[in-house]
Amino acid sequence: MKFRITLLLIICATFITNAQMRKWTLQECVTYAVENNLTIEQFELDLENAKIDESDAIGALIPDLNGSSTISSNTGLSFNPATNEPTTNTILNVNASLSSNVVLFNGLRNFKRIQRARLNGIANQYRVDDIKDDIRLNVANAYLQVLSNKETLKTFRAQLAVTEQDLKRTKELVESGVSPRGDLLEIEATAANQEQQVVNGESLVLISRISLAQLLQITDYENFDIAEESFEIPISDILSNSAKVIFDKALTFRNDIKFSESSVELSEKDLEIAKGARYPTLVGFFNYNTRYSDQNNAFGSFFDQLYIFDGISYGAQLNVPIFNGWSTRNNVKRAKINVDISKVQLEQQKLELETNINQAYVDVTSFFKAYEAAEKTLDARRLAYDYARERFDVGLMNAFDFSQAQSRLDNAEADVIRTKYDYIFRLKILEFYFGIPISLN
Repeated sequence: MKFRITLLLIICATFITNAQMRKWTLQECVTYAVENNLTIEQFELDLENAKIDESDAIGALIPDLNGSSTISSNTGLSFNPATNEPTTNTILNVNASLSSNVVLFNGLRNFKRIQRARLNGIANQYRVDDIKDDIRLNVANAYLQVLSNKETLKTFRAQLAVTEQDLKRTKELVESGVSPRGDLLEIEATAANQEQQVVNGESLVLISRISLAQLLQITDYENFDIAEESFEIPISDILSNSAKVIFDKALTFRNDIKFSESSVELSEKDLEIAKGARYPTLVGFFNYNTRYSDQNNAFGSFFDQLYIFDGISYGAQLNVPIFNGWSTRNNVKRAKINVDISKVQLEQQKLELETNINQAYVDVTSFFKAYEAAEKTLDARRLAYDYARERFDVGLMNAFDFSQAQSRLDNAEADVIRTKYDYIFRLKILEFYFGIPISLN
């Protein structure tokens, strides 16, 4: 028994440790964000409402059926329902009816409302998918920011480790009288500055992790972290396509464009519904009525009277709109204006998409050039640093000049990391516009 309990505790402890040490990949972050975002949940509820609207529109084509029953008792002067003469007796009356109405014609507005409800459901789905696209981009950006800050922090720590070795060596040289004390003070200042860089780097990593966790709506910030991976510049041939080609393809699948196109169709359907109010409305009806009174005993029992006094009526009612204070005409005018507004919004959406794609296209090129320039600068700074170290080691360079060479190397390494992830994110944006899913593989 003790062995089983011990084994169970070990398994539980291992499970808890693994859960706390979980490292999230980009794909896991994106999937989780899409599945748990409150904004998406809200618009998905709107989508459910759109489906109910379609059910309402279909129900308007089906005849309704309503039943009613009234039981009343009259005391005092009233009319006997059997003789139609005044009486002061207490009279018990029971009336029942069943009625049904169906719209036979109303300018086809009910059919148009069904079509509109279906279009509205499609539009809401596009809107939900568009929000998901935005979340994917935001999560990818936040994820890459964490990666960038982590790589920068590693660089700072590595630089501090080298400086600490230099500090130890310089102390020995100063104590032996080979190097002046000023060199030691300069190296100590460099180490203090690098320690501050490490602290700032740790803060940036923490802040970026919290920002990503908030996008995922995860509150356990302490145990949230991303996978420790180093991503190199991905290979992509996206620039083999012109910005115009990317834009033309984006028009065929982008959910924001599809949503705007659906809005145009919805406004056009609203216009058709508004015009339908110009036509007459024809409604068919059917009524069944029966009654009972305790004064009609000559006609038999309760059920006998219900059978004897029942009756039906049926027919059709035609309503012709002649004048309603220009209400119908004004509604049509408003609907036409809404159609024009939705078309303008669609063109504006296309223009914004084209602008964003052109900007993304230029960004990919410029940020890649910035990354290449940063790498060249780093190579030059690294050679200069190696040369400075050789001179410093043999006493031909003072500690101040050596620390300056090291500082320039530190800045160059940080620039390479920053420009690399800036380029990767811009590349992923452009690929996303081309329909390529977000991935760092």
